[in-house]
Amino acid sequence: MRPFFVTAHAVADHWGLATKACLERVSAAVGHANLGFMYTTEAFAADLPSILTFLRETTGVENWVGAAVPGLCAGNQEIRDGGAMVVMLGHVPENAFKLFSSVDAADFSARLGTWANANGPALALVHGDPRHAGLPSLIESLADGIGFLVGGLVAAGDHPTQVAGSVLPGALSGILLGESMQVVTGLTQGCTPIGPVHTVNEGWGNVVAGLDGRRALDVFNADVGELIARDPRRAAGYIHVALPIEGSDRGDYVVRTLMGLDSEQGWLAVGDEMSVGQHLRFVRRDPAAAQADMTRMLSDVCRRLEGRVPVAALYVTCVARGERIFGERGAELAMVRDALGPAVPVISFFANGEISGQRLYAYTGVLTVLVGPAA
Repeated sequence: MRPFFVTAHAVADHWGLATKACLERVSAAVGHANLGFMYTTEAFAADLPSILTFLRETTGVENWVGAAVPGLCAGNQEIRDGGAMVVMLGHVPENAFKLFSSVDAADFSARLGTWANANGPALALVHGDPRHAGLPSLIESLADGIGFLVGGLVAAGDHPTQVAGSVLPGALSGILLGESMQVVTGLTQGCTPIGPVHTVNEGWGNVVAGLDGRRALDVFNADVGELIARDPRRAAGYIHVALPIEGSDRGDYVVRTLMGLDSEQGWLAVGDEMSVGQHLRFVRRDPAAAQADMTRMLSDVCRRLEGRVPVAALYVTCVARGERIFGERGAELAMVRDALGPAVPVISFFANGEISGQRLYAYTGVLTVLVGPAA
């Protein structure tokens, strides 16, 4: 049987109403599917065990992966408050996937290595807990074993928010996709670089004291311009720090929050560990550049399909994107649908951080397209 997927979403005050509405719309796949994806808003986080049980009993599908997330993109809606759910149900080859928990990821060689060696996983779709201090290193070590990761940081609350066969707490969980399930991915940035790349010559912890032999704040002021230099409060949420990825052929970078400025000492506080010799540059959130890079990414993904047919897609986008960058609700997801075609099922959620390759990003969008054979 060729891979196939169908998807549905629903908004409701009660998880039962939302779940039933979604299942009515994917009923054609029931009896044929062996894999399900499900995402809910945080309002239903406490209900995930009940939702998972209901989905399993109603569909007969045992393998479910997903999470409670900061928000959902569905149709022309961007749902951050209240109860909502998206479900994607489908069929892939039986040996094409394996669900895993945070414990499995932490002990990859012992728990997942045999399957990985036998099935050649090309990719892992992962969901992470933003509160876990060791998450970046766990992402990197898992990527060393898998090859490539995609996903996002999900809701953080009093209840377990990850789903991978069961409702799980922990740092990282998700699904491995083997080589028999072909995938094309893309990453799009949401910021524009300003000024040149600088080198940290004095810094510790998350503090940058010196750049290029000058006070860090003086370098910052020279790059961002007089308007922001006169009133640093204007930088909040607009100017960020980008850490270039060494060896990237696209000049790629990861964005970290500019947490504070010390006008007396001339220091900057950055939302990451900094070290002497590290490179950085300043960037600004730029809607025009974000839309242009989204177009670039989508064109690149479509080119790399090389005649193969998309069967489903998952799009993870930063909580700071969506309507806030693209101007209208649903405009960002509409660009994905327009590029892939209206027949391709797409599900999407807002994340507290985005995962691509072996790194944790911010202000980005990560697209994962599952593909079938060439038409």
